Amino acid sequence: MKTINIFGVTGSIGQSTVKVLNQQRGKYSIEAITAGQNVVLLAKLAIELGAKIAVIANRSKFDELKSLLANHPIEVDCGEDGLVRVAEREVDICLAAIVGYAGLKPTLVSLKYAKRVALANKECLVAAGDLFIAEAEKYGCEIIPVDSEHSAMAQCLRGSKSSEMEKILLTASGGPFRTFTMPEMKDITLKQALKHPNWDMGAKITIDSATLMNKGNELIEAYHLFPISLEDIEVVIHKQSIIHSMIQYCDGSVIAQLGTPEMGTAISYALGYPDRLSLNFKRLDLFDIAELNFEKPDETRFKCLTLAKQSVTIGGACGAVLNAANEVAVHAFLQESISFLEIANICEETMTRAQSDQIMDQANTLADICETDRQARIIATSLLNLSK
Repeated sequence: MKTINIFGVTGSIGQSTVKVLNQQRGKYSIEAITAGQNVVLLAKLAIELGAKIAVIANRSKFDELKSLLANHPIEVDCGEDGLVRVAEREVDICLAAIVGYAGLKPTLVSLKYAKRVALANKECLVAAGDLFIAEAEKYGCEIIPVDSEHSAMAQCLRGSKSSEMEKILLTASGGPFRTFTMPEMKDITLKQALKHPNWDMGAKITIDSATLMNKGNELIEAYHLFPISLEDIEVVIHKQSIIHSMIQYCDGSVIAQLGTPEMGTAISYALGYPDRLSLNFKRLDLFDIAELNFEKPDETRFKCLTLAKQSVTIGGACGAVLNAANEVAVHAFLQESISFLEIANICEETMTRAQSDQIMDQANTLADICETDRQARIIATSLLNLSK
């Protein structure tokens, strides 16, 4: 029986993981689960999964968690230091699904103590890709991606030599505004942006999908996860979200991984690797789909994709700057303080100012990344005030 930590159990990835585990009774033992705010669901899942430890990141909810689990043999902890403490427990698998920059430190610590990190937190590679990969190699921790696109890439590469890979074809649904003109995009509302056509995700990732920042983040992730140049990663708009990504090989062959828009498959692949787990999920019906469509992304309307590419080219801690600016801007949009198009504008201007101020040159340690993140958030927040 393999032991697992689940970071971010109450989020969309965390709850999909619970669905997978409920179909795999007796194969996994839950060491610890964590959540940011949702203390009631955290307690419920801790009991349901038989977890040994439950951690709530929000310290103000610690007493409530203690009360909810008072009659159960489950340890409780809280705060970032609580997340780090459970990350320091040796387990077979750490499922890293905390959304945002908050997931970086505990996931980075887990590389030393977990045999495998099933990685769903994008910010680990976007904000600290070089450092994260170096730490994984240092401690011999296996990284298996949980994003459906990167899971697809890993599955398409299975049994092949990475040296035979010529190009990664990274698919994107295009989000809800794929066909909008620039004038139409000026009036996008929060309600519109929160309605993704294919995937059921949390608010932050849904907005990132609408701006294509999510795809930009995935491009950065692919650059760090696989031995390939930035120029050989191509984003393909595929509105049906059936092909999760493809690998083009040196002989011209293209291998694709297909499936329904369901995260359970990628999660189960990361948990069961090298074996496949038997899942009772909806099967793909090609006759029902009937056709698959592909388009080139428009980087004029969706500037975040260009910014992601620029961050890789600039290097250093530029990814941390872009991520920090985007988190600040998306939060403001969710509060309806800025317009949809201002998200990309704030990210771009934050990168420009950070580069001018030379705040992203150092990216060798977690402290370097944290300091860059802090300064980038100050810049981005000041730009919010200018946009009002």
